[in-house]
Amino acid sequence: MLQQPLNTPTSVGVGVSHLRDARDAVAELVSQIDLREVCFALVLLPEGLDLAELAHELDRQMPGLPVFGCTTAGQITPRGYETGALQVLAFPKRHFRCASMLIDPLKPLSIKKIAADSRRHAAQFQRTADWNRLALIFADGLSKQEDMLVTALEQGLGDMPVFGGSAGNGLDFRKTFVLHGGAFHTNAALLLLLETDLSFTGLGFDHFLPTEKQMVVTHAIPEERLVLEINGAPAAVEYARLVGVPVDQLSPQVFAENPVLVRNHHNYHVRAIQEAPGAHALSFLSAIDDGLLLTLGRGKEILRTLEAGLDVRGPAGNPPDFILGFDCVLRKLEIEQKQLGGAVSQIFRDRRVLGFNTYGEQHCGVHVNQTFVGVAFFEPRTRDLH
Repeated sequence: MLQQPLNTPTSVGVGVSHLRDARDAVAELVSQIDLREVCFALVLLPEGLDLAELAHELDRQMPGLPVFGCTTAGQITPRGYETGALQVLAFPKRHFRCASMLIDPLKPLSIKKIAADSRRHAAQFQRTADWNRLALIFADGLSKQEDMLVTALEQGLGDMPVFGGSAGNGLDFRKTFVLHGGAFHTNAALLLLLETDLSFTGLGFDHFLPTEKQMVVTHAIPEERLVLEINGAPAAVEYARLVGVPVDQLSPQVFAENPVLVRNHHNYHVRAIQEAPGAHALSFLSAIDDGLLLTLGRGKEILRTLEAGLDVRGPAGNPPDFILGFDCVLRKLEIEQKQLGGAVSQIFRDRRVLGFNTYGEQHCGVHVNQTFVGVAFFEPRTRDLH
């Protein structure tokens, strides 16, 4: 890799461009990495770029290199939080091997077929002695299929850990894309199987505690993740009453600060609300069903929770070389609303977090929201001496 600035990773290359012209932006990315050493590249896109032009330029300026990626709801670059950055993460051959599979179409989804396809895909991915395996999943964030998708992958990939984020498109919530085979695909998911000589550990945390306020879904359309009634009343009206906000003032910011939680054994997971269509229903970003018990959440101190969640160490006691992060866009909204964006960006810089803001996160076989999911990669201590 080309020489990186201070406090940037040594086991992954990073390129960032804020240019809006596809040709110039890709040229700037390429100037920051050494393509000869790259196994594969992961490109994370801001809102508003011409996807066809960008796909053409990536293919032209990175010839023969496997390039994957997705549209995002924000980026985490070496500067921290950004919204208009085109970012490439270049995974070097000396540390990584990769095999990709496009799941297209994603809807309608067959759990049995995806499980079989992913199992076959993993079996054909030749093993390297003493290297570690993991999977990354990037799904259309508006497909409403991520819950079943991670169930299928867990069946197909067995004990291989799977981490991922749902593609976004700012706060537009209209169309999201994944990049595979030189083209952008919607209603699709990208599965990457990785082998690495680096050790790694998975991360997954939010900053909410349950309150005493509970509600029951009394009328839902599960396949649309749409709730029409809560506690026998119009869903948006009842939710607004419980959080103390007029129904006509419900917004992504209100949803971000007043999430609903679902209990799974001893753990609570966030079921994020996307919007209030028609001012009576609630549209969710995760699975929902009739009879589901929801608990209103309240926030813990977000900076302290973030620092604690990112404070991990490798087998040799060393901090991560970098953390690949999937951070829900609703977390970012809350952070910015509380004017903590600068502080969070500083934490991300200190911890070498790189990644993007998502419409949902995948971790431990479940699809969640308003959560930070990540993979921390560690270099052995012996390499630090060279």
